[in-house]
Amino acid sequence: MVKSELIARLAERNPHLYQRDIERIVTTIFDEISKALARGDRVELRGFGAYSVKRRASRMARNPRTGETVYVAEKHVPFFKTGKELRVRLNGDDDADSKAPAKAQG
Repeated sequence: MVKSELIARLAERNPHLYQRDIERIVTTIFDEISKALARGDRVELRGFGAYSVKRRASRMARNPRTGETVYVAEKHVPFFKTGKELRVRLNGDDDADSKAPAKAQG
């Protein structure tokens, strides 16, 4: 789903709101998340997930086309970790956080 589809769906589900107001709300939320990440802050939306920034160290890499070794500078990349509620909704199970392997029958 792209931003315009999100706005259209929200407008459809909230006919009492003007579409331009919904656009402003969505844009403001995304802008605030972006600004927080740019400052190095973590943004958590309960039940949905958390956005954070991860640092990738500089390294030597290989150009797959030429095989030439190239330097890749340090960079910061956005990272998203889903919340428990979202995982449960996506997977349809009640035990999304269980990390224990299933017991073998025997």
